Amino acid sequence: MAFWWPLIVLGVAYLVCRFLLMLIPPNVPSIEVDASDVMEDGSQTMENSYIYVIILNAPSFRCISAIPRKGKMAQADMVRCYEPATMKYLGVFPALTPDEIREHVAQAREAQKIWKSSSFRQRRQFLRILLKYIIEHQELICQISSRDTGKTMVDASLGEIMTTCEKITWLLAEGEKWLKPEYRSSGRAMLHKRAKVEFYPLGVIGAIVSWNYPFHNVFNPMLAAVFSGNAVVIKVSEHATWSGCFYFRIIQAALAAVGAPENLVHIVTGFAETGQALVSSVDKIIFVGSPGVGKMIMQKASETLIPVTLELGGKDAFIVCEDVDLPSVVQIAMRGALQSGGQNCAGAERFYVHKDIYQSFVTHIVKLVKSVSVGPPLAGRYDMGAICMQEHSEKLQNLVNDALDKGAEIVGRGSFGHLGEDAVDQFFPPTVIVNVNHTMKLMQEEAFGPIIPIMEFSSDEEVIKLANDSNYGLGCAVFSGSQKRAIAIASQLHCGIAAINDFASTYMCQSLPFGGVKHSGFGRFAGVEGLRACCLVKSVVEDRWWPFIKTVIPKPIQYPVSENAFGFQESLVEALYGLYIRDRLWSLVNVMKIISAHNSKSENMKKRQ
Repeated sequence: MAFWWPLIVLGVAYLVCRFLLMLIPPNVPSIEVDASDVMEDGSQTMENSYIYVIILNAPSFRCISAIPRKGKMAQADMVRCYEPATMKYLGVFPALTPDEIREHVAQAREAQKIWKSSSFRQRRQFLRILLKYIIEHQELICQISSRDTGKTMVDASLGEIMTTCEKITWLLAEGEKWLKPEYRSSGRAMLHKRAKVEFYPLGVIGAIVSWNYPFHNVFNPMLAAVFSGNAVVIKVSEHATWSGCFYFRIIQAALAAVGAPENLVHIVTGFAETGQALVSSVDKIIFVGSPGVGKMIMQKASETLIPVTLELGGKDAFIVCEDVDLPSVVQIAMRGALQSGGQNCAGAERFYVHKDIYQSFVTHIVKLVKSVSVGPPLAGRYDMGAICMQEHSEKLQNLVNDALDKGAEIVGRGSFGHLGEDAVDQFFPPTVIVNVNHTMKLMQEEAFGPIIPIMEFSSDEEVIKLANDSNYGLGCAVFSGSQKRAIAIASQLHCGIAAINDFASTYMCQSLPFGGVKHSGFGRFAGVEGLRACCLVKSVVEDRWWPFIKTVIPKPIQYPVSENAFGFQESLVEALYGLYIRDRLWSLVNVMKIISAHNSKSENMKKRQ
């Protein structure tokens, strides 16, 4: 017992010291980001709105001429931005040309040559500065996201702030560990060697990101790329350009605060031509979007053979067994379907409910859906905001109409608040549909909207078959009073992520990779896999006991090879990998005999000479 006391005391002292160190706040400077030109003050009109244009080489944006009136044909060289919830004009940005994109990438490449030698301490300080700013300016960040995409402030907090903070804190805690050399077993033949994997930055990472979470979709690839020593050029969606360009200011200010190269991170704006030029210029491309565009990205990337990560959406199954706590599950189902107006890559889009509780589930969810109010999120207290993309509401209604034509029935819808005359088409009520089946487009195509189609099932085998009957394979959620049963069902679903008795919790565990299979794409971002995917992964083997033990080619297989070279190899293979100890020992003896005989022969030849 006396022997253990010193160890216990040392252990307690270590824990106390660690705790006291945690109480000492890190020295994290604050940054100032000018937001005066993006704040809604009630005076912005079509005639006096500002236009912010990204000027190449400029650290910020400048204001130029007056805007054209709404209704004029869109110019191919300009990206026009509106608030989806009100159709107020936000500004215009240039659609950059291929030559301009190549210049952005060239600048990023020069900056990366400096940044690749930066310390992890400097990179962590960059993350801490960002984290501090995000926490202190949550309302501003959410308001800008809300204005540009139509989501509510709560939806923005959940999808923009929490996810990004979680990623930053994970990188702070574990990022360096997963980028340091990782030692591996060296095997039997290389026992005298030391094997390891080293991770080097790829260079310039390109990212083409979607509009549904403009803050997080910019920060997500940027954080992984910069922390792993890369530069990054991000093309923001033409549907969320205004917010993406403001969020860029935050990144620039934080980079400047740690003395990073000025051109390490770039935001570029434009349409398809801009994206194609980016794919052709970078060392890796990350794309978040649709399967159709993803295929074009792959085709373009094949010209330069760069690695590609594709996240192409999903048609996630939400499975509810008969032994669940129904009120709790219904609330989770509502969040899974209606978060950000249903505009989620991993949103719940197909609901499968066991026949024994099917009617009760429908009753509960219809009651809640009917209480949901829809309207401009910054103009009042609404549960759900607008549909971001123009004309997407029409697509959603077409999916509903196809289902109704094939026998489905609408059993509940939410209500509209006060909608502006110009923005009526930007809203779609949350809708519950029953009597659905897999012949309907609603159960096959990604809706990306607040529609809840509910289908009943009778057995676990049936629901597994139904859930797998999809071209998509991003995620799933399985609910059961028996966790073992839920896990068993989820393990048989062909998808990249699975939540047991929860929805989308996998994404909040930022140590986990995120991505899917089939038409949902391939490759992973987030987690260890996503971080290392930004790296050149290099395998290295070195001598374990250098210089005392070095590689020497055994004489029987030195050139010119001896007559018994193959016999030597045959015995060596069995000595190393034979299944039985006796055979391995006997083969080892043969190896030594052959070497000894070869050495004796060599000595005799020398004596004769």
